[in-house]
Amino acid sequence: METTTSQGKVLQGVVVKAAMQDTCTVSIERYVKHPKYEKYLKSSKKYLVHDAGNTAKVGDKVTIREVKPISKRKHFTLASILVSSSTLDAQS
Repeated sequence: METTTSQGKVLQGVVVKAAMQDTCTVSIERYVKHPKYEKYLKSSKKYLVHDAGNTAKVGDKVTIREVKPISKRKHFTLASILVSSSTLDAQS
């Protein structure tokens, strides 16, 4: 899900890596319609996200917000954790 506000893009995705200090990698999946065959394909992209305090864990569903560049590849910050991976494990 992508929304655009006056502060920038807001995206939802899943944390796939949280090994770096104050940084996590978030994978965003979306459906894209093929121009010729008109079939919907699943497309994904990974973003480096600033996570102050290392609060996000692998498997968490999160919301990220676009900000001014923090480093060469970091342009997003962690807005909120929607579903924790520990909550998902408890439900199984």
